[in-house]
Amino acid sequence: MSPLCACCRQNIDKLNQQVSVMRKEIKNLRQMLDSSVRAHRKHLTSVQAAVSKIGFCEKDEDQTPSSSSPQAALEQGTIRTTPIGYITSCFSAKNGTPRQPTVCGPARARLTIRRSIFNNAEHALLGLDQYSHVWIIFLFHKNGRPSSRAKVKPPRLDGRRVGVYSTRSPHRPNALGLTLARLEGVTGDTLHLSDIDMIEGTPVLDIKPYIPDYDSPDGRTALNSRQHESDSDLPAAAAAVNENTSGLNPDEDSDEWVQFNMENQRAADDDGGDGGRTPLRRDRSEADTRSVLPRDVCGVLDKLRVFVTQEDRRSKDRVPDCSKATPTSIAAERPRYGEEASATIASWIREPPVAGLDVRFTPHAEKQLAEFLPAHLAERRESDRPRFKFLRGPEEAAAAIRGVLSADPRSVYRRTRCRDRLFFFSIDTADVTCWFGQGFVEVLQVRPVGHHTAEDLHK
Repeated sequence: MSPLCACCRQNIDKLNQQVSVMRKEIKNLRQMLDSSVRAHRKHLTSVQAAVSKIGFCEKDEDQTPSSSSPQAALEQGTIRTTPIGYITSCFSAKNGTPRQPTVCGPARARLTIRRSIFNNAEHALLGLDQYSHVWIIFLFHKNGRPSSRAKVKPPRLDGRRVGVYSTRSPHRPNALGLTLARLEGVTGDTLHLSDIDMIEGTPVLDIKPYIPDYDSPDGRTALNSRQHESDSDLPAAAAAVNENTSGLNPDEDSDEWVQFNMENQRAADDDGGDGGRTPLRRDRSEADTRSVLPRDVCGVLDKLRVFVTQEDRRSKDRVPDCSKATPTSIAAERPRYGEEASATIASWIREPPVAGLDVRFTPHAEKQLAEFLPAHLAERRESDRPRFKFLRGPEEAAAAIRGVLSADPRSVYRRTRCRDRLFFFSIDTADVTCWFGQGFVEVLQVRPVGHHTAEDLHK
């Protein structure tokens, strides 16, 4: 590439200066806008306080402060939620949508972070692709008004009433939902999810990564046991080192000690700077290691190696009696997650009165389902065949339909009062028509969305 002439270089310098000035101006405008917003909120708060006093008595001293201030609202538990995005789901309506995320594994959705929340929405998702599952906190926006009933009728209990807080019913005073979804991938400002139970347009309030060590009682038990083992070995090993090095007081200016410190620092830098916890690189041979260490230090390391080996053997011998061991003082300072950490759930969750259903397809429904093209072929226009947006083919669609229907998506009312009526639901771009028998459900037809006809029901 030929070098730039003096004129071009001057023009580039001028442009860079102009860009720098523009950036400073934009920054100043943002600061002015923020100041104006704060001043407006403060003025609005004072106006509201003045208006509230007109025609009313003065407030008592023990009365709670006004919730007009954002800080006061937070202290009183009154918050204003702003959705960070809206779900684009393969389920377009409540009817037929799984009640739990694990019911239908192929169920997929997308979540795009709104640009009004973050200027660079992709920055907010940086590092999230390192997790396999995420918690999605959302709103049940199709509930109508919030429910105030203390007892509900879960469909799995077939009409029996239980307390609303012992269920995951969407009908609750605060219509908040929680889903553990599988994270298929992150592209820019969009999350690709599966194992979902949310319908199209669901407002999402927050995203949190799923960490088994913290979110699962079994993970907590394993994490605590690892920490307990490492902490219980630490005092004994430290005492052994202090005892073995009590007579070793090398001169800090001696050649051997300077060489040992320099080698130790190099090893720490090569291993990622772990603060000197690893005195030497693990891949260095024992002969090279001993060539740079003083004789007294080599003797200490030999004794420490023998001590660790003996402790390992003793720990293996103590495995059958570990449940009877008394915890050390260090382990007692940390919360214990023992047998009480194992999760227990209501018996009707795993053994519900409503049994699973056998799902069948009529030959006509199987033929119709086979006509759908996978989602990755959706951009091809040479065929008039229906196409999926999320599902990856007829086989996955059949598995998704089986997952939805095997859990009996009907409400208690439909199950008891409308047994002889057809059941309709949509998944992706397909409208599914079926009917329920004694212990089974049969899919009658699978048509593209919006193509219901009375003649097709009698084929």
